[in-house]
Amino acid sequence: MGSGVHLCSALLLVFLLVLHHSSGFWIINVIFPPSAKVRFPSNSTPPLVIVPGNLGNRLEAKLDKPSLVNWLCYKKTEHWFPLWIDLNMFMPIGVDCWIDNIRLVYNRTTRRSSNSPGVQVRVPGFGQTYPIEFLDYNKLAGYFYTMVQHLVNVGYTRNETVRGAPYDWRLAPNENAEYFTKLQGLVEDMYEQYQHPVYLLGHSMGCHNVLFFLNQQPQAWKDKYIRGFISLGAPWGGAVKTLRVLASGENDGIPMISNIKIREEQRMTTTNPWMLPSEEAWPKDHVFISTPTFNYTNKDYQRLFKDISFDDGWYMLEDTRNITGDLLPPGVEVWCMYGVGLPTPITYIYDEDFPNVDPVDFVYADGDNTVDSFSMGLCKRWAGQQEKPVHVTEFRGLTHLDIVSHEMVLNQIQHILEGKSDVPQEIDVRSGTIYQKEK
Repeated sequence: MGSGVHLCSALLLVFLLVLHHSSGFWIINVIFPPSAKVRFPSNSTPPLVIVPGNLGNRLEAKLDKPSLVNWLCYKKTEHWFPLWIDLNMFMPIGVDCWIDNIRLVYNRTTRRSSNSPGVQVRVPGFGQTYPIEFLDYNKLAGYFYTMVQHLVNVGYTRNETVRGAPYDWRLAPNENAEYFTKLQGLVEDMYEQYQHPVYLLGHSMGCHNVLFFLNQQPQAWKDKYIRGFISLGAPWGGAVKTLRVLASGENDGIPMISNIKIREEQRMTTTNPWMLPSEEAWPKDHVFISTPTFNYTNKDYQRLFKDISFDDGWYMLEDTRNITGDLLPPGVEVWCMYGVGLPTPITYIYDEDFPNVDPVDFVYADGDNTVDSFSMGLCKRWAGQQEKPVHVTEFRGLTHLDIVSHEMVLNQIQHILEGKSDVPQEIDVRSGTIYQKEK
């Protein structure tokens, strides 16, 4: 047993080293995250809850399956085991087992999703930071570790003044009601314990979950319990990359899994259709996918789903399109931060073999190499729609994943938590130059 564990750890290490320089959205790739610098602790530690992005926390599973996709797969387990990240997903045969374990089954009649038959899935560690700091048991695949450690170094305490709010990121908010009830309880408990309103911090899709949560709360509740909302790299107008994920798959450089193979799993979550570029935000004539026979805009989603043989995707989109698509202001003070200055695809060009091939070309715009700056910058509109202040900082040269661990971002977050509301409008992370202080 011991040697097997060491072998798995070694294989995972090799995999993560291969993946280290990938700029992917599908998998968190912050291996061996940089250590935060030790600073003099501060007594000013208003409570903070972190909501991770898509794929941004651990999932666990237990099996008692009626059938198997491959005889090498486990049929029954006595104990919970890691489903995300699971080493089996990186193996040629194991990936089929993993997909069958993590997939959702969508019912068009009930408009609800369920786990694969015989599979139980749970989210470990709600209210704690460990399931968002590292995504694997061996603590190799780091995500929020650097940020949490930075906060600890300035006076925060894990699982007390800073807590994580992991969730089943396969499910959009319309199917995650229990999670938002728990999140409300966590906020209220922290407020009562520390007698200070709570900051909410989200990354990427996690920001949409925070926005949905805040939109459901009465203003009086927000005024009492929420000090502010810090959003990092939020695709407010949707993520163009999701279209490629659903059409032809995206393995983000994982050499052991083909794009078409991983597409099977990517099409089985309701969060991917939810994150499609919204009709309200994007120009109606913008072409997201171009093929020799048709150019798809956001008015052509129903045809797109039919053409890629994924009809369930249209129903999932119908279920989720109004959850946060209208971008109602959150009604709390907002610090909206995101990367700019990096080429980011906003159109995927395919040849006649679409959709079962990779794109042959791309049209790029400004962004953080995953989400374009147009989508992330839509938070600016809230400045004229709510009484609470809205602060925007663009980090030039910063990628979508690095925003959760870069020292200059962590310093800004620290200043916000210390009560210094005004932030720079732009920071160049390559030169360290700070531009245009807010007044």
